[in-house]
Amino acid sequence: MLPGIRAFHIPGFLMSLLGIDIGSSSCKGVVFDEEGRPLVSASKAYETTSPAPGRMEMDAGRFWDAVAGVIRELARQTPADPIAALSVSCHGETLVPLGPDGAACGPAMLNSDHRAGAQANRLSKALGTEAIHRITGSPPHAMFPLCKVLWLKENEPDAFDRVRRFVSVGAYILSRMGLEPLTDHSLASRMMAFDIRLRQWSDSLLKAAGISPDQLDLIRPAGEPAGALPANAARDLGLPKGTVVVMGGHDQPCGALGAGIVDPGEVSDSAGTFECLVAASQSPADARAAFVHSLNSYCHVVPHRYVTLAFFPGGIASQWFLDQFCGEDCVQAAKEGRSLHELLAERVKSAGADPTGIIFTPHLIGSFNPRWNANARGAIAGLGIGSTRHHLYKAVFEGLACELSLNIHALEEAVGPIGQIRIFGGNARSLFTVQLRADITGHDMVLLDTSEAVCRGAAMLAGIGIGLYRDAKDAVLRAVRTTQVIASDHRRTSLYSAQFGRYQSLYDSLHPANPRP
Repeated sequence: MLPGIRAFHIPGFLMSLLGIDIGSSSCKGVVFDEEGRPLVSASKAYETTSPAPGRMEMDAGRFWDAVAGVIRELARQTPADPIAALSVSCHGETLVPLGPDGAACGPAMLNSDHRAGAQANRLSKALGTEAIHRITGSPPHAMFPLCKVLWLKENEPDAFDRVRRFVSVGAYILSRMGLEPLTDHSLASRMMAFDIRLRQWSDSLLKAAGISPDQLDLIRPAGEPAGALPANAARDLGLPKGTVVVMGGHDQPCGALGAGIVDPGEVSDSAGTFECLVAASQSPADARAAFVHSLNSYCHVVPHRYVTLAFFPGGIASQWFLDQFCGEDCVQAAKEGRSLHELLAERVKSAGADPTGIIFTPHLIGSFNPRWNANARGAIAGLGIGSTRHHLYKAVFEGLACELSLNIHALEEAVGPIGQIRIFGGNARSLFTVQLRADITGHDMVLLDTSEAVCRGAAMLAGIGIGLYRDAKDAVLRAVRTTQVIASDHRRTSLYSAQFGRYQSLYDSLHPANPRP
């Protein structure tokens, strides 16, 4: 712990923990009790701008305004359960330039900003694509901050010269709280400049980019205190004097911790806009297997652990189908006073439990892991005269489960055998979709007691930082609960094996129409 920061939890004294999740379009905060139960939540949205093709920016102050607004609202709602500590989880790859005074001296360059393609290609040629993947755990890409720093250096040298440090969103938020601009190992791993094995900035990558380590974030492990809020900051946010800010991390590892994913073989499935599998391990994934499948393998928010990610646009595909084909069902659900997902699950159930025979590939914005191709596009095959939109709705989730199965196989090649999978997120709110995932992959799915795994993971880090929990395993034991195991049905797994084979064949047959970039 830092000098002047000590564990101050008093047994029997009521306190709460705040976990904040800063996304690319909104910020959410959830206050939890010591047992990991959510008490209250709040969120604030913000808008981005695109000043030119490939460029996505935002005034960095909007991140702070959203975070501060969420904290103030939650502080007002918890007078009887004072917030003892907080921690921030945030998305990766967004770059914030800080001036000598610690304030943002230019717009944040967002994770969706791809202006630095030429710089990414040049770094790949200089060091080798596979070598960069081995050092950083991720395939080189224009979204990564190191490429954006190099773009700024080459295209806007005056703006580059005004920058004292290039930092993550999390580090920027700490600086606005009056603390040092610190970043943990997991967020540093999203820079494309961090050596995940040595857990320090990579000499070779920084040399290739002409950047020095003191131009980047200061590094401190997740779960360690970043400091106590200065009195004026605490007063401004409505928090008790001495509230401790604890190092958080990247959203996916924080979500994995909030789902109880700490040890090798444990895997979570965050089924949101993108469906993301996160596997824990004691060391980075097998370098060759991870490279072949374009997997991201980097530092966990848990000490001496790594996470390996495999993801694809699941929620994007299902929402597209709902928007285009389910207007009538939406009206009917509203008339009956129930959710659209509940009504559709009922319609699907009446169509039978066996495979639809319809093959849907969810690559509406390209394919991601395990066959990365930005030019890939979705397809539907196997339609018959009796096919209805409800058969198609089920087929969409069959396709997502097939894609999930491909990614499970890729993860097992990289990190070893996988058992049960803990699932959470809005795109798994219907049990029939979770059952499909279990049946097609052959892996049991375990439901969590809350969908707020990312915020809970951040809150658990806050608890670790003040000594409320001994370590990550103790935090999981006390704060994470599961509610139901959705077991795979071996008969249906066998029935779906043929459809899974056709799914793979369809993707391969589309190769001439989807050439790689």
